Amino acid sequence: MSPTLVLVAFFLFPMLILLAERGRRRAISNKIPLLPSLPGLPLIGNIHELGSLPQRSLRELSKKHGSLMLLHLGSIPTLVVSSAKHAQEFMRTHDLVFASRPSSKVSKLLSYNNIDIAFAPYGDCWRQLRRISINNLLGQKMVQSFSIARIEEVSQLLERVADLASRDNGVVCITEMLNSLVSNILCRVVLGSSMSDERTRLVCELVQRNSTFFSVVFFEDLFPKLRWLDVLLGFEAKLRTHFNTWDSLLEEFIENHLNRFKDGSDSNGTNTDFIDILLQLQRDLNSDFVLTRDHIKAILMDMFAAGTDTSFITLDWSMAELIRNPEVMKKAQDEVREILANGEEMIREEHLGQLKYLNAVIKEVLRLHPPIPLLLPRVSTEACQMEGYNIPKETRVIINAWAIGRDGAYWDSPEEFKPERFLSSNIDYRGKDFQFIPFGAGRRICPGMPFAIAVVELTLANLLLRFNWTLPSGISKEVMKMEDSPGLVALRKQKLELVPTLVKIK
Repeated sequence: MSPTLVLVAFFLFPMLILLAERGRRRAISNKIPLLPSLPGLPLIGNIHELGSLPQRSLRELSKKHGSLMLLHLGSIPTLVVSSAKHAQEFMRTHDLVFASRPSSKVSKLLSYNNIDIAFAPYGDCWRQLRRISINNLLGQKMVQSFSIARIEEVSQLLERVADLASRDNGVVCITEMLNSLVSNILCRVVLGSSMSDERTRLVCELVQRNSTFFSVVFFEDLFPKLRWLDVLLGFEAKLRTHFNTWDSLLEEFIENHLNRFKDGSDSNGTNTDFIDILLQLQRDLNSDFVLTRDHIKAILMDMFAAGTDTSFITLDWSMAELIRNPEVMKKAQDEVREILANGEEMIREEHLGQLKYLNAVIKEVLRLHPPIPLLLPRVSTEACQMEGYNIPKETRVIINAWAIGRDGAYWDSPEEFKPERFLSSNIDYRGKDFQFIPFGAGRRICPGMPFAIAVVELTLANLLLRFNWTLPSGISKEVMKMEDSPGLVALRKQKLELVPTLVKIK
């Protein structure tokens, strides 16, 4: 145990004994028993058992203790759900009770005191923000209206890949290119224009740092009175520096739009990008909901962070799995190349409905590599009963979507990459099939799902259409590392470098 934790344990151990005794007495006096909890260490509870990749550690624990486990992460009682059956209980049967989010040091700061879509507590504010975002950016109709931006950005990606492939050894870092692509598409629809390469790199870096900060255990989250340790050890200063960089960038985007409006360039209201719409809603004096500057920045933070991660991570894992499974790659390439019989050189969105095998590939990638493997945590707003146990108010819930997607009770050969399993199945990722919940389910299902899937399908189809892909000389698929990076999102730990060969379209 680290010296810091020893110091904290010395001061707080008597208090913990007292709290544990009070909890024991309350449980005895209650006719309905609490879920039995896993034994843990003083002060930290079960935190030491999470490891750097909690989705994997928690799956191993669930094999020993069951698919519904009660852990204590510091002072926080936390239920871990690792089966489709129990996930359905929390996200359908008792969805309203568990529709809220717990607050954390990171979420509170990065979401401007939890007034965004991802981390806002369940209530009217969250419903209003979600409605605004779906109606003006994330809904199916709006996603379709952005098709030109997606086509143009994917076309530019293909040109950049072809250009880099013609140089030197022809190796391209497809991870970095996909990250930039998704950021550029998002900027087109949110800001109304692409960003400079420097700004794009900054956004990509900030998004990745978000994930890292969400994986850090802050003392204040475990015991609110221990915030001074976060300050003393410099954790809080690093988080605030990160937030200030984000805040300055978001302020810059908003001010650029306000200045454009002031100088008359938007006097006719012809701009339709997302920030313009948010600013117009802010000026609407007839609205029942007051949209503040912080609301706007919190929503924009969600769009850049969640909007980039979901699409980019799925694309990166898709290319990695395809290069490791050449027979799957060939089937997908044959499919996309067969539908362009008219001499066209690019798959367009009207073609995507014909790509059944490619759709199965994407589903299989999402099954094995959900972008947020533990989903976002939930918290109970009132006590409820489940399987004969009492679940108290303010109990946190973590749903291990990664483990559920690899559960042998629902999937044949669950660790193997087999897209064919979806060709004869109606199982989908839209929140009705609880063995397959990469975007969650219920009221808090990811609202950006249509946006992400549209980007992934179009990009992947065209990368497979225009190029053949191989690993660089001296690297075999057997030595590829398929490990996740630590953090909130399941980014592949190793950047993917490939050699593309341009294919002449007949």
